[in-house]
Amino acid sequence: MLQLITRNWHLKLLSLIFATLLWLFVTGEQRAEVGYSVPLELKNVPADLIVANEVPSLVNLRISGPRTLLSNLESSSLSLSVDLRGLEPGLTTFKRLDENLNIPSALKVVRLSPSYVEVKLERIREKSVPVTVVLTGEPMPGQKVLATVATPDRASIRGAESEVKRIDHVETEPLDIAGIREDFIMTVPVNFRGTYTELSDKKTVEVEVHFVYEPPIEMDQPDDSVESDAPSVAPSSVN
Repeated sequence: MLQLITRNWHLKLLSLIFATLLWLFVTGEQRAEVGYSVPLELKNVPADLIVANEVPSLVNLRISGPRTLLSNLESSSLSLSVDLRGLEPGLTTFKRLDENLNIPSALKVVRLSPSYVEVKLERIREKSVPVTVVLTGEPMPGQKVLATVATPDRASIRGAESEVKRIDHVETEPLDIAGIREDFIMTVPVNFRGTYTELSDKKTVEVEVHFVYEPPIEMDQPDDSVESDAPSVAPSSVN
């Protein structure tokens, strides 16, 4: 046993001295504090759920430690993540975000903003709603819009349950009919940008616009040629 300890003792002693000097250098070196903006990633979102609240994409960190280690720490190598595996619908608070931050043990996170994040998960729902055609401008004088027809006349939306319940229709992009006098058909995008909801099927519809002619109503004008019914008075003669 003693032979195992004393074998190559000079190399072991040299390694011990080197390690001691390195430790003294690191611990005795001037310390510093550096700020970083680290991306926050949401991992393992359950397949039937969706994140239905605003979660910061960046977390601001202040890291303290030996200046040499900090100078070698690249911000591109830093990342934070929140694991959502196995969660149920509802609001979950995640604290101590820096626990899975991969940095040398001699470095320490002294400030974290935000210090925690809340993630709201909702069930994914889908619903069919009517498509409303939106028109802008005025047609030619005398022309009036008789009817608009969208094909298909319904669209499917998909997303967070609470938002899907509130939506009762979607609209087309505004269609300009200024100066138009004849019926026409045009393919128009559906203008829907939900917060946590999106269109789940066709993103355009075919819109038919039908006009009807309504001539302007003419107002009766007084006729100056009609003689007055009042009796005329002949001038009197003087002898």
